[in-house]
Amino acid sequence: MSSYATLTIDLRQMIFAIESAVSQVGMNDTNHGKRVGYIAGQLAHQLGWSEQEIQFAFELGLLHDCGVSTEQMHTSLVNHFDWSDAHIHCEIGYRLLKDFAPLAAFATPILYHHTPWEELRRLDISDRDKRMANLIFLSDRIDVLAVAHYETDILLAREEVVKSIAGYGDRYFDPSMVEVFQQAERSEAFWIALEDRHVTRYVWDMGRFGSSERLSIAQVKQLSLILAYIVDQKSPFTAQHSVRVAALARYLAATRGLPAEQCEKIEIAGLLHDLGKLHMPDSILEKAGPLNELERSIMNQHSYETFEILRHIKGLDEIANWAAFHHEGLNGAGYPFHPRELDLCVEARIIAVADVFQALVQDRPYRAGMQIGAVLSILEKFALSGKLDPEVVALAGQHAEDCFRIAQGEDRAEGESPLWLF
Repeated sequence: MSSYATLTIDLRQMIFAIESAVSQVGMNDTNHGKRVGYIAGQLAHQLGWSEQEIQFAFELGLLHDCGVSTEQMHTSLVNHFDWSDAHIHCEIGYRLLKDFAPLAAFATPILYHHTPWEELRRLDISDRDKRMANLIFLSDRIDVLAVAHYETDILLAREEVVKSIAGYGDRYFDPSMVEVFQQAERSEAFWIALEDRHVTRYVWDMGRFGSSERLSIAQVKQLSLILAYIVDQKSPFTAQHSVRVAALARYLAATRGLPAEQCEKIEIAGLLHDLGKLHMPDSILEKAGPLNELERSIMNQHSYETFEILRHIKGLDEIANWAAFHHEGLNGAGYPFHPRELDLCVEARIIAVADVFQALVQDRPYRAGMQIGAVLSILEKFALSGKLDPEVVALAGQHAEDCFRIAQGEDRAEGESPLWLF
């Protein structure tokens, strides 16, 4: 039976979830944020910063790439030391966090984390923000230079990494930070800890030390909106998909008479349901035609990826299940868990219907968005086959015009949710 207890979530665990989600964009390398967080924390310690500042530097490293959604952007950032368009993801990250009070302190350092030191030191921002931004720039570039050597010859290649960093001089980095890096890297442990099997355990251990700050259900929703934006920017064909699914799922839940807080949780699950798509190749999401067998098998992994990102957040386990079950069918024909019909709760069934409804309404690379009659016809067919819950489909049919309007985004007042306007 579902719990209706008030939702409160540890802030640090949500920070870890953001890192896990955004790092999925790296495709074959999904630990960049963890490594930058580790390096930043180690250098902050070497600099003699307070424990509070060390923890902030670590979390900033985890969050620094929250403005990255596409495989193409990630590839450019890791293949070029000073990419001319690097500022784009910095500006997106800043705008995502600046108005969310629990994470607002990270916004300005993220905005400037690719700004060279010779320019950064002249800006009219606090000295702390300058230090934090440059620390992350340095940590980020250390990792980019070293990443090809983890698991193989990092202890041999580290000399070249250090030489490369030093070669950029004080144009890019605060010389005192470069000096501290040169001291820290002399320990073999500094480099060995960056290998996947070690850095993931390090971050897992850090996660056991929770934040003193707890997020209310309203704050979890606001943070979920941020994550939904990141996901939906993965492709122009998925723009606003998550937020529209969430709004429609909440409407269906409220119309069905579920308690108000349960409707809030369903909306959050809707916002988060496609987090796993950050790990999908851009080429698959934007393919102008049916997916082949291999592409379909890759696509069918995304809801499990969503589950993996969310399941470690204490108190979010229900929402993790509802979000991850959005492609499960009552007839067992969905993916990826194939739960028994009895285990497929009403919340997951509502999100599944909302997801299909909104996807049919939205333009996709292989077809134009459908009109209301065609949408209802497909939903009814899925209900008859056992793919979707007949009662929820019937509810959507009874309120078809409202559902269609919500799926299209016409229910949102002009000027609402400025997150999507920048």
